[in-house]
Amino acid sequence: MSDEFTQRVLNTIASAKRIPAETVTIDSEFLALGIDSMDAMEILFALENEFDINIPDEEAHKVRSVRDLVEGVARLVEAKAGGAKPAQ
Repeated sequence: MSDEFTQRVLNTIASAKRIPAETVTIDSEFLALGIDSMDAMEILFALENEFDINIPDEEAHKVRSVRDLVEGVARLVEAKAGGAKPAQ
């Protein structure tokens, strides 16, 4: 995944959470950013809109960090671009 892609995800998280973009890094944990389950849902919806993807509930429940989220979104975007369903 490119730096530009990662930055789009980080910016989307910051915007949805209404926190400064520079506080969100690839190594950030949700807990450290103050992201609770309601915030996480808002972030997931924002990412779905940003990348025109659908994040399955079972995938969403596995995410605990920004890195998990970036990697998961990348897999879904790649699967969509390739016309394949993402691996479950």
